Amino acid sequence: MEDTVLVVNCGSSSLKLALFDGQHRKQASALAERLGQNDAFARVEGQEEIIPLDPGASHDQALNTLVKVFRDQGLMASTPTAIGHRVVHGGETFREAVLLDDDVMDAIEDCAGLAPLHNPVNLSGIRATLAQFPEVPQTAVFDTAFHQTLPKKAFLYALPEAWYREWGIRRYGFHGTSHAFMAAEAARLLGKTPATTSVISAHLGNGCSITAIRDGISVDTSMGLTPLEGLVMGTRSGDVDPGLFDFLRSKGVAADEVHRVLNHESGLLGLSGQTNDMRSLCELADHGHEPSQTAIDVFCFRLARYVGAMMASLSNLDALVLTGGIGENSARIRAETINHLKLMGFELSPDLNNHHGEFSDGRIESPDSRFPVLVIPTNEELVIAREASRIAGSAAPG
Repeated sequence: MEDTVLVVNCGSSSLKLALFDGQHRKQASALAERLGQNDAFARVEGQEEIIPLDPGASHDQALNTLVKVFRDQGLMASTPTAIGHRVVHGGETFREAVLLDDDVMDAIEDCAGLAPLHNPVNLSGIRATLAQFPEVPQTAVFDTAFHQTLPKKAFLYALPEAWYREWGIRRYGFHGTSHAFMAAEAARLLGKTPATTSVISAHLGNGCSITAIRDGISVDTSMGLTPLEGLVMGTRSGDVDPGLFDFLRSKGVAADEVHRVLNHESGLLGLSGQTNDMRSLCELADHGHEPSQTAIDVFCFRLARYVGAMMASLSNLDALVLTGGIGENSARIRAETINHLKLMGFELSPDLNNHHGEFSDGRIESPDSRFPVLVIPTNEELVIAREASRIAGSAAPG
């Protein structure tokens, strides 16, 4: 039987499947969206046909439907030999990917209070997949695990120590699989080993985070106890004054409403009043829509400021690395961000910035730049597939 690896990624209202062969080459992927809503649907990557789902379809229903589609279309000819799951929050319990069992699932559930929008649906996908493939070794790969190397000075808040000791209130960081991939890819492109490579990695999509990676390990990052802290994001505010809660309470706004707005109606969407899609914002700004230009300005300035902050955790810098949907595709955002960093010696080549996809090494800096700047497409699914194969292999008898 040919080795195959299935990667399962459950979002709050979505489920993505990706199938890899034994050499970790992607063979197929599919995405179910708007789960829990009346207009839930799915689509196989590369196919235009919409796959209808039952109104209010759950994650397990979507999983069963997409697995059947994979089989019916001959995309999944046999039972996978390993399955990997993205899990958002592993707290301080998990420093690396682990083989799933009842104890691990209980620990993931214990972390649900730290990621209430993510861990419960991650568990839903895990349970559905275990029911579908009970004999296949399955692995949990945690967004937070890569950041468990943060030193105390980087992960502790200036709060009563008992809050950390008793409740685990600290900075955890997220997007760990993406940042780990960036560190390894940057080292490869620079002709170095990961253990001798120090980079600042910026993952810029609907969710955004930035990480200082020193000699291959995470030493500082922008997201905190939850994925809300740090950079401006698509609908998330990033950093705000905690006193905002008291101020808004005086205006009659309840804490749960503030939390909802900070997560779902802020960021680029809140600033522009129009959209959280950066491509659309750039088009609106080009047509004179001032709030959209303001959203872009705030996004780029906050990102540049965090680049400077991350340098405090490094003794040297081999490259600034940009990834994610915005980082990979928006030359404008890259240029406007780097323009804030001239004092630090960063400088882009306009030609390379506008045509980076035509060059295999991803470098977009000018010859006069003090530091390299790289654009590298992230591949979190590949990281999860590799980890699932590795752990399934170590768990195999004999």
